[in-house]
This record gives sequence, structure tokens and C-alpha cells, in this order.
Amino acid sequence: MKGIFESLRKTRNTVFSQIATILGSGDITEETWEDIEAILLQGDVGVETTLALVERLRARVTEEGLYRSADLQQALREEILALLPEPEPLNLDWPLAVVLVIGVNGSGKTTSIAKLAARWQRAGKRVVLAAADTFRAAAIDQLKVWGERIGATVIAGAEGGDPSAVTYDAIQYAQSRKADILIVDTAGRLHTQHNLMAEMKKIRHVIAKRVAWAPHETFLVLDAATGQNGLMQAHSFLKAVKISGIILAKLDGSAKGGMVLAIGHQLGLPVRFVGTGEQLDDFAPFDREAFVNGLLGSQ
Repeated sequence: MKGIFESLRKTRNTVFSQIATILGSGDITEETWEDIEAILLQGDVGVETTLALVERLRARVTEEGLYRSADLQQALREEILALLPEPEPLNLDWPLAVVLVIGVNGSGKTTSIAKLAARWQRAGKRVVLAAADTFRAAAIDQLKVWGERIGATVIAGAEGGDPSAVTYDAIQYAQSRKADILIVDTAGRLHTQHNLMAEMKKIRHVIAKRVAWAPHETFLVLDAATGQNGLMQAHSFLKAVKISGIILAKLDGSAKGGMVLAIGHQLGLPVRFVGTGEQLDDFAPFDREAFVNGLLGSQ
């Protein structure tokens, strides 16, 4: 099972190790800050977050008189950590906890759902999956295959059917079987397709009507390789639905892990889980300290 540190190897080696080198190379000059800005932008931290991070660092160097490499790197570590929201405990302590999972096609959404379900099942929870992505037959089939593999019941309808009806049936089934958690897959919406966004709102209405205070969690799955495009997706989804957290898929295959800082800083959304590899158990709860250590290369 891969961990967060290992999955950040590409981001660390191609981007953030350069910052550590710069901070340890002598006097801090205007050129130093320009170089750090360029490296952060290369790592897909984004313009707004990069400028904020560098401004905070510059202020600390001036106010605290920092000049030693170890002190500069510790300040960088603390300022990066400050960009990442501290998540609340997961809201799953209900007779039936309903988790809605959203995201665009190709983001790793269905695989992330399977990994999430397997994780919770290993913890002793009874999990049911709802194949409410009726837009593509392949999505329904893929979830069924995962369901068989991990031993979770999948409630599905026909291709092109009503996703809200599938969700309704899944809730009834989960309640009758006294399941602990229902995970609802939704169509891989392009954030420009307003009709599909309206459909998502309808699904949420069906859930809220059948289960008190549900959905209890709404996770947006983002592909780590999309970088700042992922941030744009998150902005668009937030306009349509309340999101409680991010699942960052395919972190191990990307050098753009810096996008997490932009998500935290600009959207205030916590990352809940990260996909760290292709195996079923390559999936880890997000740990802020471990993530910063993975970026900067300190265990």
C-alpha cells in the first residue's frame, strides 16, 4: 500500500525540492522570491495562492530576521500547513449515512468510490452502492464489477434511466437491510452542462426527503493531474451543490500536487482522501502533516 509521502514523489522531486535548494543557497534577495514564485507556479499552486504564500514568507523573513536555511524551511513548512484547512470529523454517525460522490468523467470517480467502500467495509461497516450515473452504461457496469469484487451490493437501473429513481431505490434497499453507509455515484458531469447540474440538485432533494440531514457528506473527486483545471471544476461544482470535501485521485501519477494548496486557500475545502496508486488499498485519509512532509521531503 502506497502512502502519501511516496505518492508525492513526482511533485517533490520536480518542484518543491528546488525551493529547499534555493532557501539553503545563501542570502535572500528579490531574485530569490521571483525564483520561488516561478517554482510554485510550475507546481500548479496557482497565481493567487503563490502570491499569498510568498507574501507571508517575505513578511516572516523581515519580521523575524530569518536567514538560516533550517529556519527558512521551517517557516515555509508552517505557511504551507496554514493553507490547508483542518477537516472536521466525517459526518457518518447516522442510522444510514448517505455519501454523494460527484466529479467529471475520467477523474477517477468510480474507482475512488470502490476504494472508499472497501475501506469502510474493512472497518466493519455495511456499505451499499447506488449506480446513479445512468448517463453511461459503462459507468453502471464498472460499478457492478467493483461491487462484486469488494462484496458490496450495487443498486442500478437501466442506461438512460432516472438517476433520482435509482437513488430512491438504493435508499429503500439500504434502509431495509440496515446498511450503515450508502454511497451514491453520479453522472460524470462536465461542469459546463447546466442540465446535469440541475439533475444533481434533484438527486440531493430525493436524498434529503428520505434521510434526515442527508446527504451527510458530498465528495468531489478531482484528478491530481488536472492541476488548476481541477480548481476551476471545484469552483463550478460549488455553485451547484454544497461540497464537504475533496477526494484527490491519481496523486501518485502527477507532479501537480501543489493544486491542493490552491484548493485549501481559495475554496476553503478540506481534502478528505487521496488515491495513492492503482491497487484497491492505495487510498489514504488525507493527513495535512504527512502531505507537507511529502512535499518538502521530510519524514
